[in-house]
Amino acid sequence: MARTLLVVDSLSDWNPYYPSDQVITFEDYLATEKEDSEHRVRIINLCSSYSYLSDGYYCSLLAEARGHHVIPSVKALNDIEKKALYQLQLEDLSQTLERVFKGRDKRDEIKVLSFFGMTEDPAFQDLARLLFERFSCPIMEVTLGYAQQWEITDLKAISHRALDDANETLFATALDKFSKKVWRKGRARKAARYDLAILVNPSETLPPSNRGALKKFIGIGRELGIEIELITQQHYGRLPEFDALFIRETTAIDNYTYRFAKKAEAEGLVVIDDPTSILRCTNKVYLADLFRTHKVPSPKTWILHKGNSRHLDQLESKAGFPVVIKIPDGSFSKGIVKVNNRQELDEKVAELFQKSALLLAQEFLYTDFDWRIGVFNNKALYACRYYMVKNHWQIYRHGEKRTDSGHFETMPTFEAPKSVLDAALKATQAIGNGLYGVDVKEKDGKGYVIEVNDNPNIDRGIEDKYLGDELYRQIMAEFLRRMENSSKGV
Repeated sequence: MARTLLVVDSLSDWNPYYPSDQVITFEDYLATEKEDSEHRVRIINLCSSYSYLSDGYYCSLLAEARGHHVIPSVKALNDIEKKALYQLQLEDLSQTLERVFKGRDKRDEIKVLSFFGMTEDPAFQDLARLLFERFSCPIMEVTLGYAQQWEITDLKAISHRALDDANETLFATALDKFSKKVWRKGRARKAARYDLAILVNPSETLPPSNRGALKKFIGIGRELGIEIELITQQHYGRLPEFDALFIRETTAIDNYTYRFAKKAEAEGLVVIDDPTSILRCTNKVYLADLFRTHKVPSPKTWILHKGNSRHLDQLESKAGFPVVIKIPDGSFSKGIVKVNNRQELDEKVAELFQKSALLLAQEFLYTDFDWRIGVFNNKALYACRYYMVKNHWQIYRHGEKRTDSGHFETMPTFEAPKSVLDAALKATQAIGNGLYGVDVKEKDGKGYVIEVNDNPNIDRGIEDKYLGDELYRQIMAEFLRRMENSSKGV
């Protein structure tokens, strides 16, 4: 479990707020020699000045040297001190600013106070959150003005000592929400040894885990001494509160799930899916080359390059029809089409090339079902047969108003064919030691790996149909083992 310390210049600085034994002076922090190695330490630096070589600057510098997570970081302090540096990180905010200021008087200069990414005016909330993600200062004053467009003209990290009564209340509320453990009353339950965040998207149509599975993870995690909290995209700044991050929403390189994974890894958290696994698994072009290099049994595969018609001619002569065309980062059967002749091939690749410069073509292997082997830390956990939708060649069929899926069978891994298990394990060993779902087709007694998914489905009533609670226990136990090793520096 992470231990949070608030560092101030003088204990009297904290008089307006709720008393807490987690508030210490910079002088006391300076004299601290060694913290309990079983706890990660998080420092919220509330010194009155962050200027170069001030107490506040040294507080952040020493915290980083001691391996403590600190807000604000030295990088954030250096960046926010120099307009040329922080402006580089603001260039992509023009659309956000336009939304915020739509209909406002362009002659006004506006100042906004942000407390841990929260603002009094809801209109500026998205902007404050984005700025906190990039600079992570407890309190920032943002000045906005209009020249040819709305822009941030000044950023300042300011002290809580400069706040009036109303803003002191806003600051305390934001701090309480940002770090519940600072003054939260103890609850009548077994003290958790570690804190784990599960990242979810409540509005996702096809999430990797349904509500029943999430409840199981939470309950069994607590049995093992892990306090688990569901978080969403809005809680990026809270990642340092936790010892581990478990991503349970569909990942992609170009959205916030990858940023969460990168941030968690940088903060020293145990993270599943780790960013390397996301990077490798979400791109089928990468997987195809990886399988070829490591001799992982898989269907014959060709890479198509936009604008190269010879690739299509070669595909027609070598693969014949039908053949499957995929965009590199599709999921849940999206961006995957089967073409039956050259005309369909030309039409479909023209559509898909609008999304990607490279496409993947794969020989068509029809089977009544695909095997899904769940693998964690290079060990097979579960085996499922996912059957094709009736009168369709895929597990999922996406319509305009609904998505259909075929039925399933879950069984012990020892009942899956050895060729399927061997192929799945060989594929994941080339990627990492994370949690993967390997899709395998079995044809003539041989297993062919179709793809490796970095955040496989674990749904209550499906993947846990055979193991039951033991599936969640094995996953949580591996998280616990990794968190224990991390706290020991292993």
